[in-house]
Amino acid sequence: MYNAQQTAEKIKAQAKCQNILIKNMLEECDLNKNTLSSMLSRGSWLQANNLALIADYLDCSVDYLLGRTDNPEVNK
Repeated sequence: MYNAQQTAEKIKAQAKCQNILIKNMLEECDLNKNTLSSMLSRGSWLQANNLALIADYLDCSVDYLLGRTDNPEVNK
């Protein structure tokens, strides 16, 4: 199934590709600054609406962040 750690890594990688600071992204999405750390260390999952906010912010699909596709444009 889906893995929170892999999703967090995908979010970080996509942000890095776009020169987006994680801190700024989380603030602008109104998420806790430790959101990705919790995903990486404890396997905590985001609520679906928060994952969608991040996907929108990164201009990619939720499917891409979940690893369901290698194309960030699919199902966007």
